[in-house]
Amino acid sequence: MKITDFLETLDREGRLLAAAAAAAGPDAKVPTCPEWQVRDLLRHTGAVHRWAAAMVADRATAPRPPADPPEAADDELLTWYRDGHRLLVDTLAAAPAELECWTFHPAPVSSPLAFWTRRQAHETTVHRYDAERARGGEPSPIATDFAADGIDELLRGFHARDRSRLRSEEPRVLRVRAVDAGADAVWTVRLTAAPPVTVRAAEGEVEAELSGPADRLYLALWNRTDIPRVTGDPALAALWRERSGI
Repeated sequence: MKITDFLETLDREGRLLAAAAAAAGPDAKVPTCPEWQVRDLLRHTGAVHRWAAAMVADRATAPRPPADPPEAADDELLTWYRDGHRLLVDTLAAAPAELECWTFHPAPVSSPLAFWTRRQAHETTVHRYDAERARGGEPSPIATDFAADGIDELLRGFHARDRSRLRSEEPRVLRVRAVDAGADAVWTVRLTAAPPVTVRAAEGEVEAELSGPADRLYLALWNRTDIPRVTGDPALAALWRERSGI
């Protein structure tokens, strides 16, 4: 996917999130994040948006923590979120293609600008789904190619980091397959006591496979829904649910 595709997705998904939050109200429970109400979802996502915008705008070369969200009144919180989302979209749109700044996981991308635009598009899409679950009704669709890209980012980005808890003292091999996203939408994940090693290929024998349409599998791997289909050893699906949280 191109940077412009991610930017369009980030813009759209952020606006959908705001609309769902407004419809649900700040007190609504977020079923996919049981410890949160909608106001917590807005504070979290708004703080991440402002943090990412600052990293790009400042050309930051080292990590720094997000600022704490304000203790804004409920009637001000949605405006604060919308302003931060707009700031992020505008900052990424104005950033140069040769942007140099810090990034935090190794998923293959062409540049730091591609990293941040891609990461925030997925961050916002997952939390838009959370907001729509809080609102109720049918959630907005997720494009197949975008969902497959998000699976790749999760497996070869987040779970390639040292902080991934997706580990097994006994070596195990897991396959993940998006059945509607083309022949290359398959990943082989090798689990050991070290961080997982994932290749985008159906490589060798595996003990279990997690599969389904890309949009459903994407949400399932982010622990928002059930895994559409599990074949082989169900203990590996249970291991994912227990240890894959980001």
